[in-house]
Amino acid sequence: MNDPGYQGELRWMGLGGAIKALDLLRFLTRLVRDAGQKVFLILDRLPVHRSAKVRAWLVGREAEIEVFYLPGYSPELNPNEGVNGDLKQAVTREEPARSKAQLKRTVVGHLRKLSKLPGRVHSFFGHKTFRCAS
Repeated sequence: MNDPGYQGELRWMGLGGAIKALDLLRFLTRLVRDAGQKVFLILDRLPVHRSAKVRAWLVGREAEIEVFYLPGYSPELNPNEGVNGDLKQAVTREEPARSKAQLKRTVVGHLRKLSKLPGRVHSFFGHKTFRCAS
């Protein structure tokens, strides 16, 4: 980590199905609004991340947000995989969910807890193939 002041911050939004452009735009709008500084966002190549609606939304917002796309299928470069692994471990430690609502409670509870643990979030950027660039 190049910036000793970087604390590690997790922003997330739960969805009930596949992500659509409008969902991503709602997330990006909140992300930019709440950041208080320019956002440098790394995205994978999911088609919705590169959709015309998202590209159009980004135009003119260069002072607020800059997006970088990972190469095609490169989970080893994506710090989000650390979050996914952490979440999977937490969910499988719990009693198996008997309903979608119970699974959602477990996932949301863990992500809220993780959001309050900046050191843990920061650790997801410690893998040798990616580093926090802040």
